[in-house]
Amino acid sequence: MSGGATPVPAARRRRRVPAPLVRLGGWLAAGVLLTVLTSTAQGTPTDHLLVLRESLGSAALVRWSAAAVAVWALLEVWRARGLGPDLARRTTGVRAGWRRIAERRLTRRLFLLAAAVAAIVLPRFAGEFYQRVLVDQVAVFVLLAVGLNVVVGWAGLLDLGYVAFFAIGAYTCAFFTRALPVKPPFALNPFVVLPVAVVVCLLAGLLLGAPTLRLRGDYLAIVTLAFHGIVQLFLVNKDTWTGGNQGAGGIPHFSVHVDGVHYAWGLDSLPYWYLFIGMLTVVLLLFSRLEHSKVGRAWTAVREDEVAAAATGVPTVRYKLMAFAIGASVSGLSGVLYASRIGYINPASFPIVLSISVLSYVIFGGMGSLIGVVVGAALLTFLPAVFQQQELVRQEDIPIWIGGILVVMMIFRSQGLIPSRRRRRELGLAAQGIADADAMSESPEGRSP
Repeated sequence: MSGGATPVPAARRRRRVPAPLVRLGGWLAAGVLLTVLTSTAQGTPTDHLLVLRESLGSAALVRWSAAAVAVWALLEVWRARGLGPDLARRTTGVRAGWRRIAERRLTRRLFLLAAAVAAIVLPRFAGEFYQRVLVDQVAVFVLLAVGLNVVVGWAGLLDLGYVAFFAIGAYTCAFFTRALPVKPPFALNPFVVLPVAVVVCLLAGLLLGAPTLRLRGDYLAIVTLAFHGIVQLFLVNKDTWTGGNQGAGGIPHFSVHVDGVHYAWGLDSLPYWYLFIGMLTVVLLLFSRLEHSKVGRAWTAVREDEVAAAATGVPTVRYKLMAFAIGASVSGLSGVLYASRIGYINPASFPIVLSISVLSYVIFGGMGSLIGVVVGAALLTFLPAVFQQQELVRQEDIPIWIGGILVVMMIFRSQGLIPSRRRRRELGLAAQGIADADAMSESPEGRSP
């Protein structure tokens, strides 16, 4: 016998399934999943498989399966004829021209002007339901996403307890408006509470960051997660201070009383929407200046390679601490807006899942891109309201649909909806094997760890 390997008989060799059939199976599985998700059948406590039986035995399964096969066939024809690379070659010049137009300063300013006009005018023609959604959800989460973008998108720090600062800002508003069991010596207007909440959340960010920001990656994420748990338990257990699980009610709305001018924001949503537009405009103007300043460049250096940044003289801990504090202060603004608008808060209003949601909004919109983060957060908070109002899917299935949108987005456009130029360049280099696309990694590819 020879020392070589014994040849395996052809009949025993494992046959690989052709790639087109594998893709067909994936599309059919997607059709079955969509059939179940769009089914109106309801399960019972004794029959958990009723939804599956009703869905898989309906005509909807045939329609979704036929649609899946049609999409698969079109994509296979596209792939077989090489239309994708050919189309990319043919449109290279057009795409480059559009990119040059889009990157012009005048184009960006016209786009921002059009977006501002739409944000001011269009809500007037929306129904009361959508106006409430804009104020109670879109406004709050857009501000939260803009603040978290400083921490995650610019400084590259993974913060999973960001909503804790949101809670601190809301309870600061409740305290200084005398809505908590413990009363301050004087009551403040919510407008006056805004800078106070910014300072309080900034200090909270400093207190969290000072002993922990020497950590990196997953360790920092766990610490921020623990910080959220500490804040949550404090709000629940210190009921003589915070009201416990009963929360705090009677938080007054924003109002203005200056030189005979008296105006109060009431239950109407539009005045709060315009107040949010003003807050967001100020924050975006300040952050756009900050992004291209010395601080913004230092954050970029820390995000790209903290060891190299420290070796070149960048005080990394100081700038990471600054990012935490600035992000937390914006979260405090959002907390005051939320508390004054709703008028009632309790610890259950600030679950940890909100931090995960805000982080997903930042990634979906485009980490490091102010416009991308605003658009991504607004879209992912407004879509569930559209699903609910139009009864397109069941209420309990809405998170599954949003999760599906995120998965598809990460597969086909991992840089985000409107990425920053720096992020787009990182992903381009990562595709060539030159660098790492993960802004929060410790040893980028292409370098020795």
